[in-house]
Amino acid sequence: MKKVVHQSSVPEETVNMKDASGVKIQWLINSSDDAENFFMRRFTVDVGGYTPRHSHPYEHEVYVLEGKGKVFIDGEWHDFEKDFVIFVPPDLEHQFKNTGDKELIFLCSVPAKPSA
Repeated sequence: MKKVVHQSSVPEETVNMKDASGVKIQWLINSSDDAENFFMRRFTVDVGGYTPRHSHPYEHEVYVLEGKGKVFIDGEWHDFEKDFVIFVPPDLEHQFKNTGDKELIFLCSVPAKPSA
């Protein structure tokens, strides 16, 4: 099945995870689109907001569309801004924080079938 839509037509959900604040997600491409290999997500993080610090057995590929922030990966903080790319390897603890004065928006791809 093909899909050609504007991102604004994809529902946005609040991330209701422990230790997350001001984070919304859109599942731009997922299993409902018959994606078999990768899912694409769009995150919006409010000013001062952050994702939970966590780890899992699959990687993330991130592209920053707007804003600036810090990413915690495996014990270290790294600054980033618009047009940065970030790779988070499997099993490393990570967290994203908005340190700017406007929304932080990034795309994040993950495997459709993460290993257990």
